[in-house]
Amino acid sequence: MNLALTPEDREFQREVRAFFANAIPDAWKATVRAGLRLPPETLTAYQRCLADRGWGAPTWPTVYGGTGWTPQQLHIFWSEASAADAPSQYHQGLELIGPIIFTYGSQAQKDFYLPRIISGEDWWCQGYSEPGAGSDLAALRTRAVRDGDTYILNGHKMWTSYAHVSTRMFVLARTSSETRRQQGISLLLVDMDTPGIRVSPIRTLDEKHHTNEVFLDDVRIPAANLVGEEGMGWNYGKVLLDRERMVAAATAMFLPQTLRAVRAAAARRRTCTGPLIEQPGFRAKLAQVEIEALGVQSMVLRLMADAAAGADSGPRGSMIKLRWSELIQQAMALWIEALGPQAQHFESLDDGGLSDDMPLALQGALFSRVTTIYGGSSEIQRNIIARRALGL
Repeated sequence: MNLALTPEDREFQREVRAFFANAIPDAWKATVRAGLRLPPETLTAYQRCLADRGWGAPTWPTVYGGTGWTPQQLHIFWSEASAADAPSQYHQGLELIGPIIFTYGSQAQKDFYLPRIISGEDWWCQGYSEPGAGSDLAALRTRAVRDGDTYILNGHKMWTSYAHVSTRMFVLARTSSETRRQQGISLLLVDMDTPGIRVSPIRTLDEKHHTNEVFLDDVRIPAANLVGEEGMGWNYGKVLLDRERMVAAATAMFLPQTLRAVRAAAARRRTCTGPLIEQPGFRAKLAQVEIEALGVQSMVLRLMADAAAGADSGPRGSMIKLRWSELIQQAMALWIEALGPQAQHFESLDDGGLSDDMPLALQGALFSRVTTIYGGSSEIQRNIIARRALGL
């Protein structure tokens, strides 16, 4: 894998750097450095800005409206976005259901949904987990019964991020009863305005409203909203989960944002012997996280090169997801340590009064606890690595 930049790469880097220098308002940056998501309306505006530039779908092929960038160009784009404290793009549409639609969906689905994902017109949520089917997704009980030209959905989904603001949801549901639990599952696309859908908020540790329960009571959706073949949802779902781990790979490129905030806070923090950043113990802990972050980013480059070459990346996506999620938690803990008592009075995030007194750094530290759970818990990732890398 050749990491040297060609003259064309350097010109592209200058173009991307100039774009981000003017595209990211200062008001976004503190939130981004805390590892927190910007409000949906802000991320939608950011998506539209990128789409207007032709960069709305960096990882998609050009035939579907993507950029068709090389791994090197993707690395440049993500690195410059990170350096400018730009947010990562919201992934549910772009990196999860979008690629499933253009790989397995009908032509009508491609023509309708893909442009709306790129433009930011649609905001998607993921209807996978259930009260008794989280990491053990094959245990799901939501059912879709065919009735003429429609399916009737009944079930209960859990931990559905941003369902309260989403326009659409992709749902795994049982369409038949089979001997093996993985069989008879189908993937369906659901308009969130459909009668029979009820969304109930779940408040998380950071006192925010990110996630929800979704109740599906006799929800009728067109049979044309079935993705691919009936009963093949488990296969599509596995591909989608692999892509969710790829999202973690992209997110790993944004680790330097938080680490810069840690360094700045440690430089400001005074101890009896000088700035905290000059204390050997703290410097060693921070350096270790920074070194491991570089290692994860190198793995990201390898994964992107494999994907571009059509090679199987094996368990590398799980390795990156596992290590990135642990590193962001360590980085947030160091930020809290660097701020000391000031962590309780750090810059606040106004989100309409839900938790105006909750400091950004503390919010980020609390929110980071979920990174070792979503997208497959760390235990699940270790099982995948054990099977696919070690043959256990």
